[in-house]
Amino acid sequence: MAGHSQFKNIMHRKGRQDAVRSKMFSKLAREITVAAKMGAPDPDMNPRLRLAIQNAKAQSMPKDNIERAIKKAAGGDAENYDEVRYEGYGPGGVAVIVEALSDNRNRTASNVRSIFTKAGGALGETGSVAFSFDHVGEIVYKSEAGDADAMMEAAIEAGAEDVVSDEDGHTIYCAFEDINEVSSALQETLGEADSVKAIWKPQNTIPVDEERATSLMRLIENLEDDDDVQNVYSNFEVDDEVMAKLSA
Repeated sequence: MAGHSQFKNIMHRKGRQDAVRSKMFSKLAREITVAAKMGAPDPDMNPRLRLAIQNAKAQSMPKDNIERAIKKAAGGDAENYDEVRYEGYGPGGVAVIVEALSDNRNRTASNVRSIFTKAGGALGETGSVAFSFDHVGEIVYKSEAGDADAMMEAAIEAGAEDVVSDEDGHTIYCAFEDINEVSSALQETLGEADSVKAIWKPQNTIPVDEERATSLMRLIENLEDDDDVQNVYSNFEVDDEVMAKLSA
């Protein structure tokens, strides 16, 4: 697994999930509002909104919060958010991609740059690290959705490109432009996915030791704590021995 997925698992095991629940709901609501404002407020007519609502439900976001976020866009009083991508390097030359929804580009850029600098990293130009990632669709199912063979068969039938199954569940990858088609086909076969989204998947990973992993986790945590940041991706990898120490 890439570093960001490992980081998520570690933080969940440490019980930090409850502490960031409110912030997570805020970010999900922002994505719903932006999606509703960019297209129709009806999820049946707006694929991006449909995926945003699905991901919010997967995180147990209350129905009232979801409806409020949609109404905010429909009412015309929602802020205007720009989709911004930042790229840079963390400790040890590890590549990092940050996706944000910002109503003030100067503020967001300043905050992100400061977080990189304090972590011993550096913010780069757009495109400086994206070339080492693939922009793909990621569809996640819980382990009880089926065994590895069943998931592989369903994924192939749906037109996906790859499946990774482990104790945490099943992750299906497809071409970015095929997200809606593949996720809809999988839903007919397997039911509703846990999450469906576009991600930056590293083409290769960089192994890091415990000290470097700790620094990178702190960098990602600080980035994700910023209200404007929606997603963070990296290409570092942690072996099982280091993972065990970090999870302790």
